[in-house]
Amino acid sequence: MDAAVFLEMRRRTQSGLLILRELKVGRLPLDVSVMPSLIEIKNGQDCKKISLPPEVSLVPSSCRGLQYVPGDGLHLRLLVQASSHAKLVSAVSDSLKSKRSCTFYCQSCGETVINNRAFLRVLSLPSENWSDLVDEWCCHPNPFNQNMLHPQNEDCFLGHGYFLLSSGNTLTEPESEILPSKSQDAPSESSGSVLNSKTNSRVICKRCKTLLGEVLSSGVTKFYFTELFVQPSEDTFNMIPRSLFIQSVVAQCLVELSTTRSTFRFSIQGLDGTVYILVWLLNSDTLLVESLGSVSCSNSSNLFGCGMSTNMRSSEIKNAIKVLFLPCLKSRNKDLVDAWENDIGVHPLTFPSKTCLELLLILSQSNASLPPSLRWMNSFQVAFLKM
Repeated sequence: MDAAVFLEMRRRTQSGLLILRELKVGRLPLDVSVMPSLIEIKNGQDCKKISLPPEVSLVPSSCRGLQYVPGDGLHLRLLVQASSHAKLVSAVSDSLKSKRSCTFYCQSCGETVINNRAFLRVLSLPSENWSDLVDEWCCHPNPFNQNMLHPQNEDCFLGHGYFLLSSGNTLTEPESEILPSKSQDAPSESSGSVLNSKTNSRVICKRCKTLLGEVLSSGVTKFYFTELFVQPSEDTFNMIPRSLFIQSVVAQCLVELSTTRSTFRFSIQGLDGTVYILVWLLNSDTLLVESLGSVSCSNSSNLFGCGMSTNMRSSEIKNAIKVLFLPCLKSRNKDLVDAWENDIGVHPLTFPSKTCLELLLILSQSNASLPPSLRWMNSFQVAFLKM
């Protein structure tokens, strides 16, 4: 069995938790040597060398708390000097700029949804509950009742998790399809391009039938960040794995909200209001290094389950956020869901139900991949979303 390394680092404090996983400690003594870019483990004549990414530099003199945790491996804490120059998945808010021609693609299949569009104005919307607070700001009746924030033909309004376009232009695009829906988030068997003005209609991709957004009763088209990939029209389109795209988009959204509004708790819900996940943002300055052994084993009786001297393959450093989460399907954690719904410190984020389920699967897989001792914190499950 090959050894594996798990290194969680914090940029602000330059501290790190290093876990050497999948080691057999039946044969002692064990000699662990920590060098700035290399970890060497010796057990008699056996030797394992684990190389770290070039962006990571350990401080050997700061090592403390070395212990073996059954099921996890060797734990130690130390100072780490690390930086990451990895390019993040471009957020919609970064790609959409005034007077810049952009193309919108279905992220699931790569189909062009809106081709070569430029907007005169790209503006950020206030918080979703801004109109509810007007009564607290004004000493006279709400002056905005008849003046809702609707984009004009050359406008693009950015919310948290979605953007709004005028339906006057988007409905003429041939690459997407408008379908009426009995439920905002329910699949439909209809195949006609019909717009129902009384209820929201679904905007789907013509190729893969993925729900991209909805046409609101006000005549505004709402697209979701998790369903569209936006980039300047002159750039070549490169497909991004769905899991990585969802992780990056949701992570950047949580970081932005935590920075601008000091909001750290989120309720992930579908278009029909069903709560799928409760998420608590713990750290937004995390760097991760994870790797598995790459050498086949020929002797299962020694410490590493391998032959004499083997080296780990180079691993990569990833930007990530650390979150606590709880699944809420089938009335799970209902009491906490009810409490968070009545808490003004909790920010709801709405996505299509399929995306909510994909995000839940991603969080669960991340949790299952962690060392067992790191999977729970105060009754919440722990996960990382890579950016």
